[in-house]
Amino acid sequence: MFQRTQNINLSPIKTMELLASKISDVVSLAQGIPSFDTPSIIKRAAIKALNRGVVAKYSLTYGLSELRETIEQKLAEDNMFYDFEKEIIVVAGSIEGITAALIAIIEQNKDEIIIFSPDYTSYAETIKVSGGKPVYVNLSEQNNWQIDFDELSAKISPRTAAIMFSNPNNPTGTIFSKDNLLRLAEIAASNNAFIISDEVYKDFVYSDTDYPKPNEPIGKALFSLAEISELRKRVIRIFSLSKAYAMAGWRIGFLHSDEENIQEILKTHDSLVTCAPVISQHAALAALDFAGKEIDMFRYEFQRRRGLTCKYLNELSDFFSYHKPIGSYFIFPRVLKYPQTKVDAKKYKNYLTPEQMESPSWQFALDLLYQARVAVVPGLAFGPAGENHIRLSFGRNKKDIDKAMGRIRKFLTSNF
Repeated sequence: MFQRTQNINLSPIKTMELLASKISDVVSLAQGIPSFDTPSIIKRAAIKALNRGVVAKYSLTYGLSELRETIEQKLAEDNMFYDFEKEIIVVAGSIEGITAALIAIIEQNKDEIIIFSPDYTSYAETIKVSGGKPVYVNLSEQNNWQIDFDELSAKISPRTAAIMFSNPNNPTGTIFSKDNLLRLAEIAASNNAFIISDEVYKDFVYSDTDYPKPNEPIGKALFSLAEISELRKRVIRIFSLSKAYAMAGWRIGFLHSDEENIQEILKTHDSLVTCAPVISQHAALAALDFAGKEIDMFRYEFQRRRGLTCKYLNELSDFFSYHKPIGSYFIFPRVLKYPQTKVDAKKYKNYLTPEQMESPSWQFALDLLYQARVAVVPGLAFGPAGENHIRLSFGRNKKDIDKAMGRIRKFLTSNF
């Protein structure tokens, strides 16, 4: 008989999508999947590799040499210098890379991983799967979701193996400043802890303009601790092509760190997947070499969709407050007042944990799903500081955003 291990649960995002799949005509702003298809230049490269007969065998566990050489060049353009032969691993998506890294660094007496709240919902479960213990440090909502260093200093301990975070942050869209990241690195160093930096949304950083004109420069470069050579033995940086290149289903990304760290991570990566999907590696090579213009187009569209979503939230200011996101394609509004409960959460006990069934943000998300036919992610999914919020994705197309936000507006205004 199967036994549950360390209370590991299905991702709340997947839970919401599963419930939504059973209802007709639901509009989803829940799952963080771009509305765009994979660019044609990437698909053509994959087809060409398939027809050449080069995808049926394993690659090296590190990944294709030509892909890692390209990654090395791209990293150097961003002031990060890593040897493609010894310090880069091509992984099967960011979560596989994170899992491999966690398994490699978690030890019996150093098993705590600090994660921020709110932050990506799968981190806590991935830590548990890897044999570790997640320790939440709440971000400061009053300070636009920046790091609370007093709480961080209180929570870090000799058992801390790593501090792990996404930057830009998912779900808030916050970007951690260079000064704050360097301060975080000092705290990690003084406690002999690693830093795992998940930068999957690094290409989606926006200006203040809500509706940029075509070809208007937007965004700015994101600072990474992996740029600091003195930190290379401490920093493990993760990147996935899922978001930037609309390749979520291809399950491809990479991580890099100092050679000594990579040697240990490679062992767990090999045990988990042997190598990343080879056809996806060929697709990734084309993406990194030739799809830069597509990223610019995606960023331009997302910035306009951010403006559209913020417009709706401004119109609903009696019900929501929010910080305008600088990066990613999520907004994380606080729910200011809840309508009278319409849905009995206990009816879904086969899907929800007891904590989720008692959660206001889960109740609100269920009400929106079953009463307004809109899927969102309840804030508690992102840790304790996420309660009383919901996550909305503006990665969806304009039609979906208009329809979903219109339904939310109708639901709220008709229940007060």
